[in-house]
Amino acid sequence: MDIVKVTRHNATALVERLRCVPLFKQPEVRVYADALISLETIHTDCLAPTQNYLWLAELRKVQELRWSLAHHGVDLFRLEGFVTYTVQTPEGPEDYDVYPPIVEESFEADGRVALLINDGMHRLYLARLEWVVPQVVYVRGVPRDYPYYAFPRPGGWEGLDLLADNPDPQKYLKKCHRLRDNKRLYRDFQAVFQNVGRSRSRLLTSG
Repeated sequence: MDIVKVTRHNATALVERLRCVPLFKQPEVRVYADALISLETIHTDCLAPTQNYLWLAELRKVQELRWSLAHHGVDLFRLEGFVTYTVQTPEGPEDYDVYPPIVEESFEADGRVALLINDGMHRLYLARLEWVVPQVVYVRGVPRDYPYYAFPRPGGWEGLDLLADNPDPQKYLKKCHRLRDNKRLYRDFQAVFQNVGRSRSRLLTSG
């Protein structure tokens, strides 16, 4: 990955952006506007995945990003805010933001509190492989009417599949959704950060 520039943004800037994150199908709702948001170092054993598989290609992209950022003095697992990195592509330079994994405190029906992984599943799995205790964005006080759109896995990290390709959704349950129209609860990070929802597959062959 040919990263030509990295710009750092501090924790205050990160929190300001996160407070503006809307719901994808309810853009008037700023789900983190009044939440308690902090950067915390939390062992992955304490975190609750929501999806039943990891995509091998995405894991490799995250590993490549970790190595590429390290050349610029940036630790993917200790961002202390977020960074914007510029990649040289055949079409010209493109900017991408990367922030720490997002973890939400989620109160479940059986009375337990789950530290639910909202975003950054592959990065957190890579942290497990590297025996790293990563820095995450820990969000508390999310409105009860707007929980994360899927439930945490009862078995946690145990039994996750590592797949070469995205499976057929008609044959494989990726997540157990809370609502039929689950996108009503989807946090739209792309609305406030650059290119965080886009695939990096093309970038891996650019340099």
